[in-house]
Amino acid sequence: MPAYEVKLIGREEIAAGTMMFRFDKPAGFRFAPGQAVGVELLDPPAAPNSARRTLSVVSAPFEPELAVATRMRDASGFKRALRALSSAAILKLKGPFGDMTLHTDRSRPAVFIAGGIGITPFMSMLRQATHDRLARRLLLLYSNRRPEDAGFLAELQRLERQNDGFRLLATMTDMRRSARAWPGERGRIDAAMLQRLVGDAAAPVYYLAGAPTMVEAVKSILGRAGVADENIRSEEFYGYLAAPSSLSLSRRAQPATWNGRARNAAPVGRTPAPPAASKGDMQ
Repeated sequence: MPAYEVKLIGREEIAAGTMMFRFDKPAGFRFAPGQAVGVELLDPPAAPNSARRTLSVVSAPFEPELAVATRMRDASGFKRALRALSSAAILKLKGPFGDMTLHTDRSRPAVFIAGGIGITPFMSMLRQATHDRLARRLLLLYSNRRPEDAGFLAELQRLERQNDGFRLLATMTDMRRSARAWPGERGRIDAAMLQRLVGDAAAPVYYLAGAPTMVEAVKSILGRAGVADENIRSEEFYGYLAAPSSLSLSRRAQPATWNGRARNAAPVGRTPAPPAASKGDMQ
């Protein structure tokens, strides 16, 4: 796997407890939107498991810099050291790798379902698709506890205005703890919410990213709605807990059919999906 030395050129807080780090892009470095890289500290802390992490690239291939984003957990020696790095510090980068990338059949919509930091692989996809003016439907359901916790929310709202093929449905599950107003969706991810987003989209491919409990719960919802496993792609972000109120598994809320397909019926125009990916102590 290719390895590079990269320079830290900037950082910013993009949500409460979440930071984005920007690096110079090595000459000849190419990646597909949705892929990840390994980020390694040259002088890591002595604590175990503090030298490297796998992080999704949030920048798009057309952009001149590389950027990653992560939740800044105090329990992580790696993240404490990353946050403390001086400007222009050098790190090692390996990759890219991963197959959480858009399917090639543009006639089939992509439905992204992100919980918290799980938004990261989708940012690169949405930025590149908007830049390229791709003629395809891209639908995003983005769940957070509060607007304060929702990384890239303002940019996603801007991308929706710029891209006629992109629709955003953001939901907040714990507005009692928020100091901001929120005029949008509130409540837990359930089948009814997914159906409002998907509507009449024909034979969509679903992409799930978030904590393992969130990913498995959404897979269960989709399975009960008749979505075949080969039409679901997922990444699990370990080291985080899903919001207890972010999901609903109530069978009463789940329809027997979506888009006119009977439960367990085979979707039209299947595209084989790669195996589900996981990221150890990721993001």
